[in-house]
Amino acid sequence: MHWILLRGLAREHAHWGSFPDRLREVFPGHQFHMVDLPGTGVRYREDSPGTVAAIREVVSRHVSHIPGPFSILAISMGGMVALDWAQHAAEGQIQNLVLINTSFGFSPPWQRMRPGAWPRVLRLLGRRELFDRERDILRLTSNREVPLSLAKRWYSIQRQRPVSTRNAVSQLAAAARYKPGKKRPMSDALILASRGDRIVHWRCSVALEERWQWTMKLHPDAGHDLPLDDPEWIIQQLCNWLSR
Repeated sequence: MHWILLRGLAREHAHWGSFPDRLREVFPGHQFHMVDLPGTGVRYREDSPGTVAAIREVVSRHVSHIPGPFSILAISMGGMVALDWAQHAAEGQIQNLVLINTSFGFSPPWQRMRPGAWPRVLRLLGRRELFDRERDILRLTSNREVPLSLAKRWYSIQRQRPVSTRNAVSQLAAAARYKPGKKRPMSDALILASRGDRIVHWRCSVALEERWQWTMKLHPDAGHDLPLDDPEWIIQQLCNWLSR
């Protein structure tokens, strides 16, 4: 089975860290493809479209060489792209859908981004010193101690493939405006959320679970970047769900 992995706002494939390697160890018969949104990663020189639908169209063209059906695992804004993809895909094209700490227009704005996160996100967008900015992003998105080596690694990623402020703002605007269609795209999907998420309220995931009766699991204390804070928990939930 082929899997497409999508990251969130202004993040890229390298921010998954060792998580894809763990997925390959646990699921040796599967292939995992880390795909960057336009304006990030290997596509950092591209302009990011201003809507989730347009971002989805670009990403789907980039992976047209991957044979279907495939599955998608996505976090945060990547989850919005993944859900929009599922709602527009041909029947049977997407086999499994896993959404991590994402939000949609089904929830009020103060849950989609917690009020306390807005000032910090806006300050981060305007911050010039890259190392301090990446370290502060880690402190906002992770509930674990941030080692200096990790902050240096994320700083190096940004130095090599910088996300422009224009693209970050465009992605933020696209995410804020996104509202899925009303039709349930799949009979089941796996929704993972973190009770300790300080950016997106976990009740956004509950709203999706209740609307479409999908499977949801809630982590007790991890932050927004759940693959960073507790990758083994994600893998365990994935194992349990895939064996259903």
